[in-house]
Amino acid sequence: MAELKDLEALVSQVRRDIVRMVHAVDSGHPGGSLGCTEFLVALFNQVMEMRDTFDMDGIGEDLFFLSNGHISPVYYSVLARRGFFPLEELRTFRKINSRLQGHPATHEGLPGIRIASGSLGQGMSVALGAALAKKLNGDPHLVYSLHGDGELQEGQIWEAAMFAAGRKVDNLIATIDRNGQQIDGPTETVMPLGDVREKFEAFGWDVLSLKEGNDLQAILQTMEAAKKRTGKGKPVAVIMETVMGHGVDYMMHTHAWHGKAPNDEQLQRALAQNPETLGDY
Repeated sequence: MAELKDLEALVSQVRRDIVRMVHAVDSGHPGGSLGCTEFLVALFNQVMEMRDTFDMDGIGEDLFFLSNGHISPVYYSVLARRGFFPLEELRTFRKINSRLQGHPATHEGLPGIRIASGSLGQGMSVALGAALAKKLNGDPHLVYSLHGDGELQEGQIWEAAMFAAGRKVDNLIATIDRNGQQIDGPTETVMPLGDVREKFEAFGWDVLSLKEGNDLQAILQTMEAAKKRTGKGKPVAVIMETVMGHGVDYMMHTHAWHGKAPNDEQLQRALAQNPETLGDY
């Protein structure tokens, strides 16, 4: 089990990876990536039961599906620093013939990537299929998924939510990144979501609220509580409140950095706020 201080050091390093990756190619999505850094660091380094080697079957281990695939920078960084592929490969992000495409894809066989994602609304359906497969195989391990709150504007999410409860898929933990921002503006301006917790509960889910989604200790406590609620006849949702752009002051609390890369000066400001802890790639 990782020490909290080690996870905090990894968070700082992953944030450096994110801003350096998108700066190098002047494209990518830093805002949501920064906001979900603590969550994915905790998930891959403490919460999930995983093997050190990757295979697409995933039998006998927990699985993760990233539905909001545009936050690929944080996903790639966490995977590389977990040892799934060489750290130096982060330098190829969004470049021609790279395995690290703007949205995760499977055709190049990048370890850790189980589905092509980024076409929003689809990830929960895929996660449900994997969760049902585990039940059929007698595999007691869990399936995790991550979704943006703007993604909840997609109807397929609610079809999947209805199916999950109706079929009692109780080995799934779906986390919603409730940062209140999407590419065109605040979610409440683009398409008000209302009370997301009440919506999932109305669909028959067991729901936990994570108010401090950028606090590692709060994440670890809430995800452990979520794990204890599995196997009881209901899918589990975690409504996680984060700050878009967290850890880089000028990117925080705004949709402006949803899909915008920092320039040279802005990169240095971002790096100064996130000390190098484990070595840059």
